[in-house]
Amino acid sequence: MGNRILKQMLLASIIIAWTALSALAGESKDGGHKRTGKAVHWGYSGAQGPGHWGDLSDRYALCKTGQQQSPIDIGETQQSGLAAFTVDYRTTPLQVVNNGHTIQANYAAGSTLTLGRRVYQLAQFHFHSPSENLLNGKQFDMEIHFVHKDQAGRLGVLGVFVEKGAANPALAEIWRHLPQGAQGKMAPQGVAINGADLLPPDRRYYRFVGSLTTPPCSEGVQWHVLKQPITASTEQIDAFLHLIGPNNRPVQKINNRLLIDSQTVTDGKP
Repeated sequence: MGNRILKQMLLASIIIAWTALSALAGESKDGGHKRTGKAVHWGYSGAQGPGHWGDLSDRYALCKTGQQQSPIDIGETQQSGLAAFTVDYRTTPLQVVNNGHTIQANYAAGSTLTLGRRVYQLAQFHFHSPSENLLNGKQFDMEIHFVHKDQAGRLGVLGVFVEKGAANPALAEIWRHLPQGAQGKMAPQGVAINGADLLPPDRRYYRFVGSLTTPPCSEGVQWHVLKQPITASTEQIDAFLHLIGPNNRPVQKINNRLLIDSQTVTDGKP
């Protein structure tokens, strides 16, 4: 009988220990603001800055552990000879959003970027200052990211560098309707834009596989960064910084990625 009681006591101890461990595991998995599914605030400085994005939420883990992160310092290429791409950006009603992280112009359906057999639909373009990608160590005053998606849901970004110089008329049209507060939106009647007006005439570019440059830092994004910058005035760049502030993620390690240089193309043609 003594042995039976001892066995029962041991069994009870095991059950209690297992219950405690399960409770701890549940707290680790679901407890805390990082794992509740609620929106997590992130930014470009302090405890919410780029160096901490991967710790703010499990959904942002790639910001810390990813091996194909953007932006990068574009330097020596391993291959060359990419085909030219074709841009068919159409005029669209102006819809500008200040989401607190950038100024974004949303695009109506029907505008495309075609590279080989892959056709991307333009969804929006937005701005970073200073530039996120570098070119041989050089950082530009601003960078525009044209964000596209193909039929399979794969993302393709066309990056355009901006340097201080002459005022940009296409940028001026957007800047006249900038939402002054975070989460503000502007859709003025009768105002239209064309993203093609923000592209340089020289369409030579670099290509690499990267990621979103904001949380959740999703990878597998096809990046195409044009070599030739466009210009914007000091006043135009300062107006953006006054509203948004610096919003560039620092460059990430290239690791084993292939950086490819295009062939010489002008206006989308060889």
